[in-house]
Amino acid sequence: MKLGLSSFALALAASNLSLPIAAQTPPAGKPAEKEIAQPAREPNVSVTRHSGIFGGQRVSYTATAGETFLQAEDGTPRAAIFSISYVKEPRDPSRPITFLFNGGPGSGSLWLHMGAFGPKRVAIPSDARDDGAPPFPLLDNSDSLLDVTDIVFIDPVGTGFSHALGKTEAKEFYGVTKDAESVAQFIRLWLNNNGRWNSPKYLGGESYGTTRSAAVLNQLEGTYNDVALNGVILISTVLDFGAGADTPGNEMTHILNLPSMAATALYHGKAQGSSIGAFVEEARRFATGAYAAALLKGSRLGAEERAAVRRELARFTGLSEAYLEQADLRVAPARFYKELLRDRGLTIGRLDSRYTGRDYDNAGETPDNDPSFYGIDAGYTAAINTQLRDNLKFKSDRSYVTIGSLGSQWDWRLGGGRDNDVYVNVTPYIGRALRENSGLRVFVGQGYYDFATPFFAAEYALTRTGIPTERVEYQYYGSGHMMYVRDEDRAKLSRDIRNFIRRR
Repeated sequence: MKLGLSSFALALAASNLSLPIAAQTPPAGKPAEKEIAQPAREPNVSVTRHSGIFGGQRVSYTATAGETFLQAEDGTPRAAIFSISYVKEPRDPSRPITFLFNGGPGSGSLWLHMGAFGPKRVAIPSDARDDGAPPFPLLDNSDSLLDVTDIVFIDPVGTGFSHALGKTEAKEFYGVTKDAESVAQFIRLWLNNNGRWNSPKYLGGESYGTTRSAAVLNQLEGTYNDVALNGVILISTVLDFGAGADTPGNEMTHILNLPSMAATALYHGKAQGSSIGAFVEEARRFATGAYAAALLKGSRLGAEERAAVRRELARFTGLSEAYLEQADLRVAPARFYKELLRDRGLTIGRLDSRYTGRDYDNAGETPDNDPSFYGIDAGYTAAINTQLRDNLKFKSDRSYVTIGSLGSQWDWRLGGGRDNDVYVNVTPYIGRALRENSGLRVFVGQGYYDFATPFFAAEYALTRTGIPTERVEYQYYGSGHMMYVRDEDRAKLSRDIRNFIRRR
């Protein structure tokens, strides 16, 4: 039986009480014996060999699951970064290498690993239904990118099996810049250890992982000790936290969320449109035109203009004009999740608004929980542990951290003054890298039904001044934040990124 932390402490205290006092305390005047230093351990690593068919090609590959120690200047290990590398055999230094991670902050890389790009994937319902209970099938993933690139899945400190070592506190890695520095250090070590400095290089993440991608890009390309990249892969993008903040008084959040509301209303039959592409394009134009003008006028908005905007807002959102009037034309996403299908006794998901759930009752203002997260989490947790412990033979007494609560401990400051510390926006890192690296391209993949990182917010951030937009590619999917949970979108995402890499 394993004891919890508090139970272990109580048991330890009880065992100490049973010892003679002389055994616990050194005699007066005699110093306690020095603690014997424990020998430093080596990184825990497992190497296995496999083959599979990916993108229609049979690929033999080596899987390396294990720790890389990040060291201080004096050589003292500060952190163990856990990663899973899949490298085609025979090894070819001219072959592309792609470094991937998820977001959170606090999320392990299992979602992209077991859902999209790893050689195995978990099979959960593709049609926005709950994943239920085990067993969850683990299938060969023909959509893995191993036919065109080697892949390294990275778990930053506080996620997966990665953790601080010795006297180093984990919080030393918890922050936009701190985290990016450690991931960039890991990438440099991986390139050293694998002889891949001159390989084409791609960096990618999902959700906060896109924020991390921008910050890591800045660490790799923003110094004289340059690690140039060929491409950055942004999946479910969040870069400008100020513009998208769901906070009272911020009018931009309503503008940026409206096209996602329109897509969702159309999906659930609360709005009418010829196609999702055409309908969200109408919503974009309305959001940046009449709706933006109305919001910016605030209390000076005239009655006639207000009525016209309210009618169009009802058409796009599927909400009643009476409700929109009560909300002063400004519907927070959390209210939308509850209100859209209230007449059916259902709520919709935040990560993926195709999903629906039932709350304790139907009277609340916001949902009890997110059905698009509890609808998938069990399958992914089982899958990553099965893949690592059984298939890749990695042994550890630690629990794999799928989602850790690091947000409240995160240092969001970017430095450079008050505005940079309050108005968190990492898009300029991408703009600078594009301007200073003519070979760099950016892939942006967005789900129409994603409210965690709305697609219009990504478009807004990446069309600001200083972004060479001709090297930014957008692709859209008929699902949400984790578009690969839908079979058709996983296949499309794989094709899109495969083509992005081949076009280098």
